[in-house]
Amino acid sequence: MKKKTTYRLAHGFVLWLFSLAAMAQTAVLSGQIRDSESPLPGAAIMLEGSFRGTTADADGRYRLTNLAAGSYTIRISLLGYEPQTRTVTVGGNTQLDVTLVRTEVVVDEVVVSATRANDKSAIAYSTVTAPELRKLNLGQDLPILLNFTPSVVTTSDAGAGVGYTGIRIRGSDATRVNVTLNGIPYNDAESQGTFWVNMPDFASSVSSVQIQRGVGTSTNGAGAFGATLNVQTNALQRDPYGEVNLSGGSFNTRKATVMAGTGLLNNHWVVDARLSTIKSDGFIDRAFSDLKSFYVSGGYYGKKSYVRLNVFSGREQTYQAWNGVPENLLATNRTFNSLTYDNETDNYQQDQYQLISSHELSRNWRLNASAFYTKGRGYYEQFRENDRLSRYGIPNVTIRDSVISRSDLIRRRWLDNDFYGGIFSLDYTGFGRLTANIGGGWNQYKGKHFGEVIWARFAGTSNIRQRYYDNDATKNDFNLYAKAFYRVSTQLTTFADLQVRTVDYTFLGFDNNLKNVQQTAQLSFFNPKAGLTYELNDRSTLYASFAVGNKEPNRDDYTQSSPTSRPRPERLYDWEAGYKLRQNRFAFTANAYYMNYRDQLVLSGRINDVGAYNRVNVDRSYRAGIELEAGMRLAKALQWNVNATFSRNKIREFTEYLDNFDTGKQDVRQYSQTDISFSPNVIAGSQLTYTLLKGLDVSLLSKYVGKQYLDNTSNEARRLNPYFVNDIRLAYVWKPRFAEEVSLTLLLNNVFNELYESNGYTYAYVAEGRVQADNAYFPQAGRNALVGLRVRF
Repeated sequence: MKKKTTYRLAHGFVLWLFSLAAMAQTAVLSGQIRDSESPLPGAAIMLEGSFRGTTADADGRYRLTNLAAGSYTIRISLLGYEPQTRTVTVGGNTQLDVTLVRTEVVVDEVVVSATRANDKSAIAYSTVTAPELRKLNLGQDLPILLNFTPSVVTTSDAGAGVGYTGIRIRGSDATRVNVTLNGIPYNDAESQGTFWVNMPDFASSVSSVQIQRGVGTSTNGAGAFGATLNVQTNALQRDPYGEVNLSGGSFNTRKATVMAGTGLLNNHWVVDARLSTIKSDGFIDRAFSDLKSFYVSGGYYGKKSYVRLNVFSGREQTYQAWNGVPENLLATNRTFNSLTYDNETDNYQQDQYQLISSHELSRNWRLNASAFYTKGRGYYEQFRENDRLSRYGIPNVTIRDSVISRSDLIRRRWLDNDFYGGIFSLDYTGFGRLTANIGGGWNQYKGKHFGEVIWARFAGTSNIRQRYYDNDATKNDFNLYAKAFYRVSTQLTTFADLQVRTVDYTFLGFDNNLKNVQQTAQLSFFNPKAGLTYELNDRSTLYASFAVGNKEPNRDDYTQSSPTSRPRPERLYDWEAGYKLRQNRFAFTANAYYMNYRDQLVLSGRINDVGAYNRVNVDRSYRAGIELEAGMRLAKALQWNVNATFSRNKIREFTEYLDNFDTGKQDVRQYSQTDISFSPNVIAGSQLTYTLLKGLDVSLLSKYVGKQYLDNTSNEARRLNPYFVNDIRLAYVWKPRFAEEVSLTLLLNNVFNELYESNGYTYAYVAEGRVQADNAYFPQAGRNALVGLRVRF
């Protein structure tokens, strides 16, 4: 009976949603978009305050049907042209032709257009704009601000969203998510992860973030195996401005940001700057964060070209919380931190330099070229109790008749790296059927890895800061891609995307005789992509695509193995298909995906020939699911944006290796159709916003994440429980005489005090004749609050 009632409610809810789309709408708005020379195909026509919109066809013509008679505000835009806003009264068949004027200066968006998806790319993507980020930007890291986008799961080591944070998309971790900043690769070249803690308050300098799910379009840098995060920093602001942001709240969290810009000086020159500091004690004991950053950008803008230099830096000190909380303490001490040494900290600074340029070669051709340099340096410090002196090259200490081979000591593990290179794209706009891009990039990474002992209780003949390991690595990465969109008819658009990528990695690793020697791995990848987009009408679109992605193993996979046990690269075949509907008060997208892996790298517990628990290739695994998104204007003052992902994430055949302390060997266990670790079958997000009065909004923000497993065995004793977290946000914006805008934001996080863990790890073994597991978890904060004040002049 309960199931039948639930079905009826769900069925009625779906019918109600689509009834919103079926309300009487009979008027038609059509016309042509052109400039002084010719029609402008691809121009975007949007009805403000609704979900409706369309693009101009090959002749620059557009048509919006099924509109309710009345007055509309229309926004028309196209890259390289000044946008226009028109108010038009629609009744019956209404004609509105618009002539766009080319911008007097080049706009920044041209440099990321080659690597970003659009409505004709036939892939799943979401774009988050600066105003949307600003609503949540009270000091937490960028991944936390993206928490409510589809298929996203976020976590925080310290439990409060400040410090070390992580993001998974469709279950794929940060090492499989390609990140670019203005088209420039950002993932660490060796680990392939992304460390947002090195860019504190970077969200304050971001104009938009595009998340492409799946393989996505060809881009620069590491292979995209789960998603791509394409970040664009500050866009051109023509008017001078100043801005102050102050926020604070629970766990002694506080943020101060000062921003200023000159606007466009003499119609050509611009300078923007930001200075930020963020501090937090963290939810976990002693898990403090002390973060500082700055961003300075100066540029010259002409009618056909622009050059911009971005310099930004982040410096972080965080107390480590990476051990998590043992399972047996979750019920009694959720803030437990096993680390007690007062300087168990991570200390790192990263400086980035970007020289970005764009040049119009002709009306049809544009060249974008950028050079970059990233300097990173820092260490983490650890207290080691009763560690072996031989591990640090320190001889045993003899005191009278005693030989001391172990000692308490403090070590620092350093990373000093340089990352530099260049990217380019040559973009063709045919103002007709064909749009194309040819692009690519080259970069080189040089990493120095070394460790120092800065103190030992029994130091023998060693010296302070004696290095106990020292090795260098060099990685060269080159890629070249070509993309083309071709409009076959007014309804059908095709695209093809071909990429070649080569990797040359030199590192210190084990040879077949288990000796440390310098080695080289050379890999070549071919990543083709293709898709179709079919417009059923001006409200409905169908699309489908197929893409291949290849990805090399990371640093540990190479350095902790020999050429005999070295894992193979991973390969992904990604099938995507979807449907989009846009009505005045209702928008809906359904995207189905099937990500079929070959040789995916996973942990199995197996010890390789050099004694390391390295990742191994599993022959066949997959992720299959459907992503649903809807936006509804339920009433004039009430809007609801909701998304949900339902998926199945499986390894077809999996072998687990367990250390057996009874026999001194490893036990082997076979599984089939097990869940891929950290891959929930259900992820859902909701943002329900009600405008109480002009300028005052209240929002209920909800996130549900289903059950996840800590390893690849689907063992119920090694899992993360599902959780459902609700936040409330109150935002008030007004425009007083003394400022352009003032906003006050109150964010009440986890208002129902859900006790949940968003990450964890496990070590399973056999002892006393049975399988046991040591689980550790990363609890997230219970009920907490942040408040922020923003004043813009």
